[in-house]
Amino acid sequence: GSHGAGHPSETLTPLIAWGAGVNYPQKVTSQFFEDNFLKEWKLENLKRLDVNQADIAPLMASLIGVPFPLNSVGTLPLEYLNNSAHFKAESIFTNAVQILEQFKVKMSQKKETTLSFLFTPFKPLSDSEQINFLKKTRLYIQQQKYNEAVSLCKTLINLALEGLSYYHTYDRLFLGLSIAVGFVGWTTYVILVIIKTHTNLTKTVQTNNKESTVLFYGFAFVGMIIAFFLLIQTCPWTYYVYCFLPVPVWYAVVRELPVIQDLAANLLSLPIRQSIGFLLVCTLGIEILVFSFFYRSTLTIGLLIFAGWPVITELWVQAKTTALIWTLLCVLLAIFPLMPVVGREPNIPLVIAAGLLTLLFSCFSLASLCKSENKYRNNEDLKVHFYQMLSIALSTYVVSSTHHSLKNKQGLPVLNQIISWMTLVSSSVLPLLSPTFLFQRLFSILLSLMSTYLLLSTGYEALFPLVLSGLMFVWINMEQKALQHYGLSLKPKLAVFNFACATDITQFRQLHLDDIRRSFFFVFFIVTAFFGTGNIASVNSFDPASVYCFLTVFSPFVMGGLLLLKVVIPFVLVSCAFEAVQVTTQLSSKSLFLIVLVISDIMALHFFFLVKDYGSWLDIGTSISHYVLVMSLTIFMMLMNGLAQLLTTRRLQLPRRTKHHST
Repeated sequence: GSHGAGHPSETLTPLIAWGAGVNYPQKVTSQFFEDNFLKEWKLENLKRLDVNQADIAPLMASLIGVPFPLNSVGTLPLEYLNNSAHFKAESIFTNAVQILEQFKVKMSQKKETTLSFLFTPFKPLSDSEQINFLKKTRLYIQQQKYNEAVSLCKTLINLALEGLSYYHTYDRLFLGLSIAVGFVGWTTYVILVIIKTHTNLTKTVQTNNKESTVLFYGFAFVGMIIAFFLLIQTCPWTYYVYCFLPVPVWYAVVRELPVIQDLAANLLSLPIRQSIGFLLVCTLGIEILVFSFFYRSTLTIGLLIFAGWPVITELWVQAKTTALIWTLLCVLLAIFPLMPVVGREPNIPLVIAAGLLTLLFSCFSLASLCKSENKYRNNEDLKVHFYQMLSIALSTYVVSSTHHSLKNKQGLPVLNQIISWMTLVSSSVLPLLSPTFLFQRLFSILLSLMSTYLLLSTGYEALFPLVLSGLMFVWINMEQKALQHYGLSLKPKLAVFNFACATDITQFRQLHLDDIRRSFFFVFFIVTAFFGTGNIASVNSFDPASVYCFLTVFSPFVMGGLLLLKVVIPFVLVSCAFEAVQVTTQLSSKSLFLIVLVISDIMALHFFFLVKDYGSWLDIGTSISHYVLVMSLTIFMMLMNGLAQLLTTRRLQLPRRTKHHST
């Protein structure tokens, strides 16, 4: 289903050479290779000579007697040649000179565009070393010491290739540091904005106009020096972007010096152990998020730590039942990242089980809704709930029926296809018909999205949104208990809390230290929603069986859209839950996104230094994908937040029929 990975079947190409000038196969008794190709091809008794793909160009040039390609970086594989030792030595010497010339050109290009006192040459291949290598090799060939000449040429080739790489990446450290300085400055500025506008840690200080003018001219002077250096060295325009960005960012940071001084005074007044402990916890949290992009099992460690959160903070004393359910659901969710990535083997009984479980929970919800007081419900609400239950039941039936039909080579039944598309369309409208009371609306969103998710599921992943939503419901309760624990709660009971009445901006409070933990929980749950049942590679190589309830004819855009919807559904569930946490804890979305921005920027700085330019295409692509994903995390979360606000606060009123009485 995918290509470009580092697997031998994708990176190895059989090379067979025969004809004039090619050596005869050599018999061997034993040889070791990690793959089993020799065994499969029954060639275990013949010597296998592996080469790099770049080595084929000099081999072909040597066999047909033409000069080596100008920009070839391959080493001539001498074992393939059936010729005299003198010919081999001369050939490899020509090969070494050809690569050395490339090294010289690269060095002179870099020397021309770098100031002499800043230029650092590649020391293993200085001018004297180059002359020494060439003289020695020529002497060995004249003395007929061909083996020594070949060995020396191979050393020279390796050094020249290292030198080429050195000059190719010459500015990498400088540019990397420039970008890192910009990142650190930007993150510092965001932290200062959070402290200044959303906390009570600092006093408002009048800025001194004279000082700010001096500061402005100082940074303008630094910018001019940078421009002058880049201009002298005739650097490309992109270098100007990388080098100029940190200047205004750090100017903005230094302008907030009074805030930094107030913050430093507040931090110094705290016990050192407490400050170090807080930093260690923050570092551990960020590292768990970073590692989860490479090893999904890291999410399991994070969720198990979350399971112990009520015990660590003594919240379990206030709400033992809620804390116990939280712990159980964290442990249950922690199982998913340990499962294999959703693969090609469908497990329809698990999808049916997820559908039946959802129906069971909705029956309990319906029963509790019927028992509730009249002022919180009406018959229309019960009808919507019933329609959603019917939708879940139909989705479960359609999944079972479709896969049974396809298994028997009968194709996709038209009725199933119609029901699937109708379910998909209705799932975006039905939640807006339900009441805006907190748990009623959230449960309505879950049922609607779950009916679509079931149709797109082929295995254990169908249970994932169910467990995730359960944890989200408990999280909302736990956050309310945490507010009461810190004496900050002013809101009414969650059962009667209404989303439609929760947008009063005057009710927002200042940030508390615990809000950093809330924001981290949100980021962690978003990452869990993405990696819970898959990884980056599973986005590239998907199973088309996921969309069989909707279509079986290959249509890349429709299939891609449906699979994207499947990826987004867990995000929507987390975002809606966090919208509930946000309004019930009186947390402004602006302050939240600033904290999320800090977390994503610190993660992005990690991934910036982890971007690869070597290895398989999959390795390179994945490392870039990680960086881009984290960089776009804040924008994505803002979009999700907007969608969550729409789903939670808006309500569609259907026109009611009026009864006419005859007089």
